[in-house]
Amino acid sequence: MTVADSKTALEVADWRRRVFAIYAEVRASTDMLAAHDLWRRGRDKLFATHPSTPLLVEDRGAFTGLPVTAYDPDWRFEVELTAVEGRHMDVETGTDGLVPFDLVGVADVPGVGSLDVWKLGSYGGGIFVPVKDALSRQKGGTYGGGRYLIDTIKGADLGSTPTSIVLDFNFAYNPSCAYDPEWACPLAQAGNTVQVEIPVGERYSGSY
Repeated sequence: MTVADSKTALEVADWRRRVFAIYAEVRASTDMLAAHDLWRRGRDKLFATHPSTPLLVEDRGAFTGLPVTAYDPDWRFEVELTAVEGRHMDVETGTDGLVPFDLVGVADVPGVGSLDVWKLGSYGGGIFVPVKDALSRQKGGTYGGGRYLIDTIKGADLGSTPTSIVLDFNFAYNPSCAYDPEWACPLAQAGNTVQVEIPVGERYSGSY
């Protein structure tokens, strides 16, 4: 490993440490409007100033903040997980190689539909819940590959119990590949695609 590789690895570690800290504050808060604003401002600062930002160099000068909608408490849910027959998928990613996922359950979200809940099958574990909604690929809508709700291995964790999980769509965010095509990200599969519009969370104005 070169000095440059070591520097990059430390930068990524620092990025993740800061994301973990943001979500820890969100989980500890009883004022979700303030928590959401903290999350939005924290991510804006990371994207604008951190060396591991997924923004392309040519996009950084014009960056003024991520396109996140105002908080709507009607889009926050704590839902029980329903056990299902196990399923496995392997996803090729840009930085982590081939990443294995195993289905651990299904979350039935009122007014939205069911979402598959995945567990990272490699070292460290982690829960992963992407979502792709009816605004996907619409102009000014949501990212074509879907957004992430939960990715605990990267720090995006809104809370859970042994049988339930918090899914707050106000915190849905775009994967890194939405900003840099060199990234290859796990995207929403059929079991994480819903037919309703989810108007909250991070939107997308780039090309698909």
